[in-house]
Amino acid sequence: MSAAGGSRACATSRPAVAAWLLLALAAAAVSALALLPAAAGGFSCRPGSRPVLFNFGDSNSDTGGMAAAKGWHLTRPEGRAFFPRPTGRFCDGRLAIDFLCESLNISYLSPFLKALGSNYSNGANFAIAGAATQPRDVPFALHIQVQEFLYFRDRSLELIDQGLSGPIDAQGFQNALYMIDIGQNDVNALLSNSPYDQVIAKFPPILAEIKDAVQTLYSNGSRNFWIHGTGALGCLPQKLAIPRKNDSDLDQYGCLKTYNRAAVAFNAALGSLCDELSAQMKDATLVYTDLFPIKYDLVANHTKYGFDKPLMTCCGYGGPPYNYDFSKGCQSKDVAACDDGSKFVSWDGVHLTEAANAVVARAILSSQYSKPSLKFDQFCRA
Repeated sequence: MSAAGGSRACATSRPAVAAWLLLALAAAAVSALALLPAAAGGFSCRPGSRPVLFNFGDSNSDTGGMAAAKGWHLTRPEGRAFFPRPTGRFCDGRLAIDFLCESLNISYLSPFLKALGSNYSNGANFAIAGAATQPRDVPFALHIQVQEFLYFRDRSLELIDQGLSGPIDAQGFQNALYMIDIGQNDVNALLSNSPYDQVIAKFPPILAEIKDAVQTLYSNGSRNFWIHGTGALGCLPQKLAIPRKNDSDLDQYGCLKTYNRAAVAFNAALGSLCDELSAQMKDATLVYTDLFPIKYDLVANHTKYGFDKPLMTCCGYGGPPYNYDFSKGCQSKDVAACDDGSKFVSWDGVHLTEAANAVVARAILSSQYSKPSLKFDQFCRA
Protein backbone atom coordinates (compact mmCIF):
# COMPACT_ATOMS: atom_id res chain seq x y z
CA MET A 1 0.00 0.00 0.00
CA SER A 2 1.06 3.62 0.37
CA ALA A 3 3.30 2.62 3.25
CA ALA A 4 6.81 3.81 2.48
CA GLY A 5 6.02 7.46 1.89
CA GLY A 6 3.37 7.47 4.61
CA SER A 7 5.61 6.49 7.47
CA ARG A 8 8.18 9.13 6.53
CA ALA A 9 5.41 11.73 6.57
CA CYS A 10 4.39 10.65 10.04
CA ALA A 11 7.90 11.37 11.24
CA THR A 12 7.71 15.04 10.26
CA SER A 13 6.72 17.89 12.52
CA ARG A 14 3.15 17.80 11.24
CA PRO A 15 1.86 14.31 12.02
CA ALA A 16 -1.79 15.30 11.91
CA VAL A 17 -1.52 16.65 8.36
CA ALA A 18 0.42 13.58 7.30
CA ALA A 19 -2.16 11.25 8.82
CA TRP A 20 -4.98 13.02 6.96
CA LEU A 21 -3.03 12.47 3.76
CA LEU A 22 -2.61 8.81 4.64
CA LEU A 23 -6.34 8.47 5.32
CA ALA A 24 -7.09 9.86 1.88
CA LEU A 25 -4.60 7.49 0.31
CA ALA A 26 -6.14 4.55 2.17
CA ALA A 27 -9.58 5.48 0.82
CA ALA A 28 -8.20 5.15 -2.68
CA ALA A 29 -6.41 1.89 -1.94
CA VAL A 30 -8.64 -0.45 -3.92
CA SER A 31 -8.29 1.31 -7.25
CA ALA A 32 -4.57 1.91 -6.83
CA LEU A 33 -3.72 -1.63 -5.81
CA ALA A 34 -5.83 -3.15 -8.55
CA LEU A 35 -3.33 -1.69 -11.02
CA LEU A 36 -0.37 -3.50 -9.45
CA PRO A 37 1.08 -6.28 -11.60
CA ALA A 38 1.00 -9.79 -10.22
CA ALA A 39 4.28 -10.62 -8.51
CA ALA A 40 6.37 -13.46 -9.82
CA GLY A 41 7.32 -16.41 -7.66
CA GLY A 42 5.93 -16.36 -4.17
CA PHE A 43 4.70 -19.15 -1.93
CA SER A 44 5.19 -22.75 -2.91
CA CYS A 45 5.31 -26.21 -1.38
CA ARG A 46 7.18 -29.30 -2.40
CA PRO A 47 5.13 -31.70 -4.56
CA GLY A 48 2.63 -33.73 -2.57
CA SER A 49 3.00 -31.71 0.61
CA ARG A 50 0.12 -30.20 2.52
CA PRO A 51 -0.29 -26.52 3.42
CA VAL A 52 1.02 -25.56 6.86
CA LEU A 53 0.00 -22.29 8.51
CA PHE A 54 1.13 -20.71 11.77
CA ASN A 55 -0.64 -17.63 13.12
CA PHE A 56 0.36 -15.06 15.73
CA GLY A 57 -2.05 -12.38 16.89
CA ASP A 58 -4.80 -11.17 19.19
CA SER A 59 -8.54 -11.80 19.53
CA ASN A 60 -9.17 -11.00 15.87
CA SER A 61 -7.64 -14.38 15.01
CA ASP A 62 -7.91 -16.25 18.34
CA THR A 63 -9.64 -19.57 17.63
CA GLY A 64 -9.89 -20.54 21.31
CA GLY A 65 -6.48 -19.89 22.84
CA MET A 66 -7.60 -17.57 25.62
CA ALA A 67 -10.56 -19.78 26.48
CA ALA A 68 -8.14 -22.69 26.90
CA ALA A 69 -5.58 -20.61 28.81
CA LYS A 70 -8.07 -19.27 31.34
CA GLY A 71 -10.54 -22.12 31.38
CA TRP A 72 -13.35 -19.94 30.10
CA HIS A 73 -16.58 -21.78 29.30
CA LEU A 74 -18.17 -19.47 26.77
CA THR A 75 -21.86 -19.96 26.14
CA ARG A 76 -24.18 -19.16 23.28
CA PRO A 77 -24.77 -16.94 21.40
CA GLU A 78 -21.02 -17.25 20.68
CA GLY A 79 -20.58 -19.53 17.68
CA ARG A 80 -24.29 -19.73 16.86
CA ALA A 81 -23.98 -18.80 13.17
CA PHE A 82 -21.84 -21.73 12.14
CA PHE A 83 -20.43 -24.23 14.61
CA PRO A 84 -23.13 -23.83 16.25
CA ARG A 85 -21.56 -24.10 19.71
CA PRO A 86 -19.08 -21.76 21.37
CA THR A 87 -15.50 -22.54 20.32
CA GLY A 88 -13.57 -19.84 22.15
CA ARG A 89 -13.87 -17.44 19.22
CA PHE A 90 -15.20 -13.98 20.05
CA CYS A 91 -17.73 -14.12 17.25
CA ASP A 92 -21.05 -15.63 16.28
CA GLY A 93 -19.20 -17.94 13.88
CA ARG A 94 -16.04 -18.04 11.80
CA LEU A 95 -13.19 -15.56 11.90
CA ALA A 96 -11.34 -14.26 8.85
CA ILE A 97 -8.55 -16.76 9.51
CA ASP A 98 -11.09 -19.60 9.36
CA PHE A 99 -12.15 -18.52 5.89
CA LEU A 100 -8.49 -18.30 4.88
CA CYS A 101 -7.98 -21.88 6.07
CA GLU A 102 -10.99 -22.93 4.00
CA SER A 103 -9.34 -21.38 0.94
CA LEU A 104 -6.36 -23.70 1.51
CA ASN A 105 -8.66 -26.70 2.06
CA ILE A 106 -7.18 -27.32 5.51
CA SER A 107 -8.79 -27.72 8.92
CA TYR A 108 -9.30 -24.68 11.12
CA LEU A 109 -6.19 -23.91 13.17
CA SER A 110 -6.19 -25.43 16.64
CA PRO A 111 -4.97 -23.15 19.46
CA PHE A 112 -1.52 -24.07 20.72
CA LEU A 113 -2.82 -24.17 24.30
CA LYS A 114 -5.82 -26.42 23.63
CA ALA A 115 -4.97 -29.74 25.23
CA LEU A 116 -7.79 -31.91 23.89
CA GLY A 117 -9.19 -32.33 20.41
CA SER A 118 -6.42 -30.40 18.66
CA ASN A 119 -5.06 -31.18 15.21
CA TYR A 120 -1.68 -29.66 14.42
CA SER A 121 -1.01 -31.40 11.11
CA ASN A 122 -1.71 -28.17 9.21
CA GLY A 123 -0.12 -25.81 11.71
CA ALA A 124 -1.10 -24.11 14.95
CA ASN A 125 -2.59 -20.87 16.19
CA PHE A 126 -0.69 -18.91 18.82
CA ALA A 127 -3.04 -15.90 18.78
CA ILE A 128 -4.51 -14.96 22.14
CA ALA A 129 -7.27 -12.48 22.94
CA GLY A 130 -5.89 -9.30 24.46
CA ALA A 131 -2.38 -9.92 23.16
CA ALA A 132 -0.15 -6.99 22.26
CA THR A 133 3.50 -6.48 21.44
CA GLN A 134 4.33 -4.82 24.75
CA PRO A 135 5.41 -5.57 27.41
CA ARG A 136 7.22 -8.29 25.47
CA ASP A 137 7.69 -10.82 28.30
CA VAL A 138 4.12 -11.03 29.61
CA PRO A 139 1.61 -13.71 28.65
CA PHE A 140 0.75 -13.69 25.77
CA ALA A 141 2.71 -10.97 24.01
CA LEU A 142 3.95 -11.48 20.47
CA HIS A 143 7.43 -12.33 21.73
CA ILE A 144 5.99 -15.07 23.97
CA GLN A 145 3.89 -16.43 21.10
CA VAL A 146 7.04 -16.76 18.98
CA GLN A 147 8.80 -18.53 21.85
CA GLU A 148 5.84 -20.92 22.10
CA PHE A 149 6.19 -21.64 18.40
CA LEU A 150 9.90 -22.43 18.76
CA TYR A 151 9.07 -24.83 21.60
CA PHE A 152 6.37 -26.45 19.43
CA ARG A 153 8.79 -26.79 16.51
CA ASP A 154 11.64 -28.20 18.59
CA ARG A 155 9.37 -30.71 20.31
CA SER A 156 7.87 -31.82 16.99
CA LEU A 157 11.29 -32.43 15.44
CA GLU A 158 12.49 -34.15 18.60
CA LEU A 159 9.64 -36.66 18.35
CA ILE A 160 10.49 -37.35 14.71
CA ASP A 161 14.17 -37.85 15.59
CA GLN A 162 13.06 -40.44 18.14
CA GLY A 163 11.18 -42.33 15.45
CA LEU A 164 7.82 -41.20 16.76
CA SER A 165 5.04 -39.34 14.98
CA GLY A 166 5.41 -35.56 14.94
CA PRO A 167 2.69 -33.29 13.54
CA ILE A 168 5.03 -31.43 11.14
CA ASP A 169 8.47 -32.29 9.78
CA ALA A 170 11.43 -29.98 9.13
CA GLN A 171 10.42 -29.22 5.54
CA GLY A 172 6.89 -28.50 6.70
CA PHE A 173 8.17 -25.85 9.10
CA GLN A 174 10.45 -24.34 6.48
CA ASN A 175 7.77 -24.14 3.79
CA ALA A 176 4.96 -23.04 6.11
CA LEU A 177 3.26 -19.67 5.92
CA TYR A 178 3.71 -17.49 9.01
CA MET A 179 0.96 -14.92 9.62
CA ILE A 180 1.16 -12.01 12.06
CA ASP A 181 -1.96 -9.97 12.88
CA ILE A 182 -1.25 -7.87 15.96
CA GLY A 183 -0.94 -4.24 17.05
CA GLN A 184 -4.57 -3.21 17.51
CA ASN A 185 -4.41 -3.51 21.30
CA ASP A 186 -1.15 -1.56 21.38
CA VAL A 187 -2.57 1.33 19.37
CA ASN A 188 -5.82 1.34 21.35
CA ALA A 189 -3.91 1.49 24.62
CA LEU A 190 -1.86 4.44 23.40
CA LEU A 191 -4.96 6.32 22.23
CA SER A 192 -6.61 5.78 25.60
CA ASN A 193 -3.73 7.39 27.49
CA SER A 194 -1.96 9.88 25.21
CA PRO A 195 -2.70 12.75 22.82
CA TYR A 196 -2.61 11.87 19.12
CA ASP A 197 0.84 13.35 18.43
CA GLN A 198 2.34 11.34 21.29
CA VAL A 199 0.62 8.18 20.05
CA ILE A 200 2.33 8.45 16.66
CA ALA A 201 5.68 8.99 18.34
CA LYS A 202 5.26 5.75 20.30
CA PHE A 203 4.83 3.46 17.30
CA PRO A 204 8.53 2.54 16.88
CA PRO A 205 8.70 0.16 19.90
CA ILE A 206 5.60 -1.68 18.64
CA LEU A 207 7.08 -2.02 15.18
CA ALA A 208 10.39 -3.12 16.67
CA GLU A 209 8.66 -6.09 18.32
CA ILE A 210 7.01 -7.12 15.05
CA LYS A 211 10.38 -6.78 13.30
CA ASP A 212 12.03 -8.89 15.98
CA ALA A 213 9.36 -11.58 15.61
CA VAL A 214 9.85 -11.81 11.85
CA GLN A 215 13.64 -11.84 12.13
CA THR A 216 13.54 -14.50 14.84
CA LEU A 217 11.33 -16.73 12.71
CA TYR A 218 13.52 -16.06 9.68
CA SER A 219 16.70 -16.95 11.55
CA ASN A 220 15.04 -20.24 12.48
CA GLY A 221 14.35 -21.18 8.88
CA SER A 222 10.98 -19.55 8.14
CA ARG A 223 10.75 -18.07 4.65
CA ASN A 224 7.08 -17.20 4.02
CA PHE A 225 5.41 -14.33 5.90
CA TRP A 226 2.04 -12.60 5.72
CA ILE A 227 1.64 -9.46 7.86
CA HIS A 228 -1.70 -7.78 8.53
CA GLY A 229 -2.21 -4.13 9.41
CA THR A 230 -4.86 -3.00 11.87
CA GLY A 231 -8.47 -2.15 11.08
CA ALA A 232 -10.74 0.90 11.35
CA LEU A 233 -10.45 1.44 15.11
CA GLY A 234 -12.59 4.57 15.02
CA CYS A 235 -15.59 2.60 13.78
CA LEU A 236 -15.71 0.15 16.70
CA PRO A 237 -18.86 0.59 18.85
CA GLN A 238 -16.65 0.18 21.93
CA LYS A 239 -14.75 3.35 21.01
CA LEU A 240 -17.81 5.24 19.83
CA ALA A 241 -19.56 4.55 23.14
CA ILE A 242 -16.90 6.45 25.10
CA PRO A 243 -18.54 9.67 26.38
CA ARG A 244 -17.50 12.73 24.35
CA LYS A 245 -18.23 16.44 24.63
CA ASN A 246 -19.49 16.76 21.07
CA ASP A 247 -19.42 15.02 17.70
CA SER A 248 -16.72 17.15 16.09
CA ASP A 249 -14.40 14.13 15.83
CA LEU A 250 -16.93 12.05 13.90
CA ASP A 251 -16.54 11.67 10.14
CA GLN A 252 -19.33 11.47 7.57
CA TYR A 253 -19.96 7.80 8.40
CA GLY A 254 -20.04 8.33 12.16
CA CYS A 255 -16.54 6.99 12.92
CA LEU A 256 -13.97 8.67 15.15
CA LYS A 257 -11.44 10.46 12.94
CA THR A 258 -8.64 10.49 15.51
CA TYR A 259 -8.70 6.72 16.03
CA ASN A 260 -8.81 6.09 12.30
CA ARG A 261 -5.97 8.53 11.58
CA ALA A 262 -3.86 6.64 14.09
CA ALA A 263 -4.75 3.30 12.48
CA VAL A 264 -3.81 4.57 9.02
CA ALA A 265 -0.53 6.02 10.28
CA PHE A 266 0.34 2.78 12.07
CA ASN A 267 -0.39 0.73 8.95
CA ALA A 268 1.74 3.03 6.84
CA ALA A 269 4.67 2.58 9.21
CA LEU A 270 4.07 -1.18 9.31
CA GLY A 271 4.02 -1.28 5.51
CA SER A 272 7.35 0.52 5.42
CA LEU A 273 8.77 -1.97 7.90
CA CYS A 274 7.64 -4.81 5.65
CA ASP A 275 9.41 -3.14 2.70
CA GLU A 276 12.55 -2.93 4.80
CA LEU A 277 12.36 -6.59 5.85
CA SER A 278 11.70 -7.72 2.29
CA ALA A 279 14.82 -5.90 1.12
CA GLN A 280 16.89 -7.52 3.86
CA MET A 281 15.54 -11.08 3.47
CA LYS A 282 16.25 -11.67 -0.20
CA ASP A 283 15.36 -15.37 -0.11
CA ALA A 284 12.07 -14.88 1.73
CA THR A 285 8.60 -13.87 0.60
CA LEU A 286 6.82 -11.28 2.74
CA VAL A 287 3.34 -9.97 1.97
CA TYR A 288 1.79 -6.99 3.76
CA THR A 289 -2.00 -6.55 3.74
CA ASP A 290 -3.59 -3.26 4.78
CA LEU A 291 -6.79 -4.14 6.65
CA PHE A 292 -7.86 -0.54 7.26
CA PRO A 293 -9.54 0.14 3.89
CA ILE A 294 -11.14 -3.31 4.01
CA LYS A 295 -12.72 -2.82 7.42
CA TYR A 296 -13.54 0.86 6.88
CA ASP A 297 -15.44 -0.10 3.75
CA LEU A 298 -17.68 -2.36 5.86
CA VAL A 299 -19.07 0.84 7.38
CA ALA A 300 -18.70 3.34 4.55
CA ASN A 301 -20.42 1.06 2.03
CA HIS A 302 -22.31 -1.22 4.38
CA THR A 303 -25.39 -1.57 2.17
CA LYS A 304 -23.21 -3.09 -0.56
CA TYR A 305 -22.58 -6.04 1.76
CA GLY A 306 -26.13 -6.31 3.10
CA PHE A 307 -25.44 -4.70 6.49
CA ASP A 308 -28.14 -2.54 8.11
CA LYS A 309 -26.36 -1.61 11.35
CA PRO A 310 -22.72 -0.70 10.62
CA LEU A 311 -22.02 1.00 13.98
CA MET A 312 -24.30 -0.96 16.29
CA THR A 313 -23.35 -4.04 18.27
CA CYS A 314 -25.31 -7.23 17.66
CA CYS A 315 -24.59 -8.83 21.04
CA GLY A 316 -24.66 -5.91 23.45
CA TYR A 317 -26.66 -3.79 25.85
CA GLY A 318 -28.13 -0.31 25.87
CA GLY A 319 -29.89 0.02 22.54
CA PRO A 320 -29.18 2.56 19.78
CA PRO A 321 -27.00 4.12 18.61
CA TYR A 322 -24.23 1.65 19.55
CA ASN A 323 -25.85 -0.94 21.85
CA TYR A 324 -22.66 -1.13 23.88
CA ASP A 325 -22.23 -0.97 27.64
CA PHE A 326 -18.75 -1.13 29.18
CA SER A 327 -20.07 -3.06 32.19
CA LYS A 328 -21.98 -5.71 30.22
CA GLY A 329 -20.28 -8.02 27.74
CA CYS A 330 -21.83 -10.49 25.34
CA GLN A 331 -21.65 -13.22 28.02
CA SER A 332 -23.53 -11.17 30.63
CA LYS A 333 -26.82 -12.68 31.79
CA ASP A 334 -29.00 -9.73 30.81
CA VAL A 335 -27.45 -9.21 27.36
CA ALA A 336 -29.31 -10.44 24.30
CA ALA A 337 -28.02 -10.86 20.77
CA CYS A 338 -29.73 -9.51 17.68
CA ASP A 339 -31.92 -11.90 15.70
CA ASP A 340 -29.84 -11.79 12.52
CA GLY A 341 -26.10 -11.22 12.87
CA SER A 342 -25.65 -11.10 9.10
CA LYS A 343 -27.14 -7.59 9.16
CA PHE A 344 -24.48 -6.32 11.58
CA VAL A 345 -20.80 -5.49 11.14
CA SER A 346 -19.94 -5.67 14.84
CA TRP A 347 -20.64 -8.76 16.93
CA ASP A 348 -19.81 -7.52 20.43
CA GLY A 349 -18.55 -3.97 19.98
CA VAL A 350 -14.95 -5.01 19.39
CA HIS A 351 -15.03 -8.03 17.08
CA LEU A 352 -16.71 -8.57 13.72
CA THR A 353 -19.63 -10.84 12.96
CA GLU A 354 -19.06 -13.92 10.83
CA ALA A 355 -20.73 -12.11 7.92
CA ALA A 356 -18.24 -9.23 8.22
CA ASN A 357 -15.31 -11.63 8.62
CA ALA A 358 -16.33 -13.31 5.38
CA VAL A 359 -16.08 -9.97 3.57
CA VAL A 360 -12.66 -9.30 5.09
CA ALA A 361 -11.40 -12.73 4.06
CA ARG A 362 -12.62 -12.27 0.48
CA ALA A 363 -10.79 -8.95 0.29
CA ILE A 364 -7.57 -10.54 1.56
CA LEU A 365 -7.92 -13.35 -0.95
CA SER A 366 -8.40 -10.85 -3.77
CA SER A 367 -4.80 -9.60 -3.24
CA GLN A 368 -5.95 -6.04 -4.08
CA TYR A 369 -4.95 -4.80 -0.63
CA SER A 370 -1.64 -6.66 -0.49
CA LYS A 371 1.91 -5.70 -1.36
CA PRO A 372 3.21 -7.52 -3.31
CA SER A 373 -0.01 -8.60 -5.00
CA LEU A 374 0.21 -12.31 -4.26
CA LYS A 375 -2.96 -14.33 -3.87
CA PHE A 376 -3.21 -16.03 -0.50
CA ASP A 377 -4.95 -19.10 -1.86
CA GLN A 378 -2.06 -19.85 -4.20
CA PHE A 379 -0.04 -20.91 -1.18
CA CYS A 380 0.39 -24.68 -1.31
CA ARG A 381 -2.69 -24.99 -3.47
CA ALA A 382 -3.48 -28.60 -4.28
